[in-house]
Amino acid sequence: MKLVGIAGSIEDKSYNRLLLKFIANHFSDMVDIEILDIQDVPMFNQSDDQTEGEAVQYLKRKIMQADGVIIATPEHNHTITAALKSVIEWLSFKIHPMSGKPVLIVGASYYDQGSSRAQLNLRQILESPGVDAVVMPGNEFLLGEVKQAFDDQNNLKDPRTVSFLQETLGKFLKFVKMVNAMDAEAHADDWKNEDLEAKGEVETTIKGVDMHAADWVEQAAAKTHAAEGDDYVKLDRGVLTVKQLNWFLNSMPMELTYADANNQFLYYNHQMDGDKMLASRTPAQAGNPLADCHPKRAVPGVKRAVHMLRTGETDLFKLPVPGIPNKYVMHYYQALHDDKGEYKGINEFVLDLLPIVKYYLKQTGQMLAPDPDAKTDAVSGASSKAKTPKPDDVSGASVDTDVEPAVDDVSGASADTEAAPVPPTKPATPEVDSVSGASAK
Repeated sequence: MKLVGIAGSIEDKSYNRLLLKFIANHFSDMVDIEILDIQDVPMFNQSDDQTEGEAVQYLKRKIMQADGVIIATPEHNHTITAALKSVIEWLSFKIHPMSGKPVLIVGASYYDQGSSRAQLNLRQILESPGVDAVVMPGNEFLLGEVKQAFDDQNNLKDPRTVSFLQETLGKFLKFVKMVNAMDAEAHADDWKNEDLEAKGEVETTIKGVDMHAADWVEQAAAKTHAAEGDDYVKLDRGVLTVKQLNWFLNSMPMELTYADANNQFLYYNHQMDGDKMLASRTPAQAGNPLADCHPKRAVPGVKRAVHMLRTGETDLFKLPVPGIPNKYVMHYYQALHDDKGEYKGINEFVLDLLPIVKYYLKQTGQMLAPDPDAKTDAVSGASSKAKTPKPDDVSGASVDTDVEPAVDDVSGASADTEAAPVPPTKPATPEVDSVSGASAK
């Protein structure tokens, strides 16, 4: 589980930040907590919209990626600080990353009451429309007399306080699981609304060109006055001509496909006959909505897969596509994000793993051995323990990505390449160079 902690203070020495650091360090075996600072967030001003500013966007990304939030609030004049209130204003003005997010409130103060009134104030703010956080009821952690609460190593002195804090954190972790499970159930069918027809627009959509046109690439290039041939393109760390880019991409030892955040199929490499590709593509498909690139019966599975990538349920999933003689073909689907972490589409890359596996075995002198306990499905090669939905006939996309590693019926190689090959039952004969892995002979 991943939580983020926010201290509602911008002071150089903040006891509430110190409290969060203690929680993160002392209970690291229970949960992973990343502490976020709010010093760089400007004061809220609707007339000077900073929603897209890096400081606000950074908090948004971190909160959305987390399972829950812990906020440690000081108390200023019976309320939270102006700095914390300003942060919450930014996070509820045009963006709403706190919506549905489980939140635990803690706090420390100089006096006996331990920020109790500020915590009540913060609870009301977090539960207001536009913020819509799900604040854990009860279980207040109020640390009073904070100047005397920590020792020289910044650890809480009182073991009873630590014990109560651990109990409170444990309850919050259960609360997080419950809230997120309910949220997942409530949104279980959201994938059905994934628009594979590409009816919307994103900032890179080329308007005025028919997506279904067989010469979409040529029309789109003319419309945008796209660079071509010997024109140079400045990349993040390089300058190449368009020709060089094409040579480079077409030389990749895998097939690459890109669909944007609007589910429009924009690009594939390897300009060759479709029947020679591991995943067949045709020139006329470029520019099409994704719905046009799959048979109708496969559309629900594709929607589910795209939705998983769009929402961050996963950033990468992989699927074996059985049935191609003497090959072990894998399809990988990877979510693409910009430098702000926003979803920008899908990179699908397809490759035959068998040459890689064979090369590794040759160089290391190892061999593969089938698992005698694995019963494989005669059709798909998937383990009988696995869920085996039918793969998409065109792309191999499956509705369910929780597929156990399949076994290649030619080589016995597991589809999961993160697992090391099974060592031979008797020592391999070739001597292997310890530096390069090359056989001594």
